[in-house]
Amino acid sequence: MRCQPYSTHQVYIWLKNKQSCLLCDESTDALFAICAGCETDLPWLGDNCERCALPMPMAGLTCGQCRRQPPAFSDVVVPWRYDFPVDSLITRFKHEGKWPMGRLLAELLGEALQHRIDEGLPRPDCLLPVPLAKKRQRKRGYNQSEMLTRWLGKQLDLVSDDRLLLRVLETSSQQGLDAKARQINLRKAFAIAVDAQVKGRHFALVDDVLTTGATVNALAQLLIAAGARRVDVYCLARTPKPQD
Repeated sequence: MRCQPYSTHQVYIWLKNKQSCLLCDESTDALFAICAGCETDLPWLGDNCERCALPMPMAGLTCGQCRRQPPAFSDVVVPWRYDFPVDSLITRFKHEGKWPMGRLLAELLGEALQHRIDEGLPRPDCLLPVPLAKKRQRKRGYNQSEMLTRWLGKQLDLVSDDRLLLRVLETSSQQGLDAKARQINLRKAFAIAVDAQVKGRHFALVDDVLTTGATVNALAQLLIAAGARRVDVYCLARTPKPQD
């Protein structure tokens, strides 16, 4: 390899660089920082509710909650169950600042999304991160949903906008709350920026974990009421029902 300062030859070929798997630390020449074995062993979602992606015993079913009260969003794309090691990777990315782990999961989500788009899933006009409470973002230093949105936007050549949705009410953490408590907790928590262009557009909300769906449903309702044509949800992982 030529490394002289004035050489016109390539100094480094990124795609031929061997890297280490972030899960097992073994060397891999895969496109992303995960070896084929570890990628196969991830907790892939499998059969799920056709509306909210809740894990289900067989394909083609809609969960009871979505039958009783259909959500405002149209489709959910989520690759994994919230189980080991994905839960650990998300926690370390979200709470410990281990950004390479979040980047890896975003790249794999992007690959899954591209596959779905190739199969006919409509491409959104814009990606929107789920806004984080200002106090929580100051403490953490970043919004993990914004980071995921930017990475996905670059990978899929999609526009992203982290200013269209606003968190106008500081609420307590959603963790540990049931679906009804989450809905109450989110009342009037969000707003749309005054100058935002919403009418007739197709949006996709981006977040790390989908639990009850209360947050993304509240945001989808807000966007649909403002004239959005369609709202989808892209997440890294889906939790089962608490009793499961």
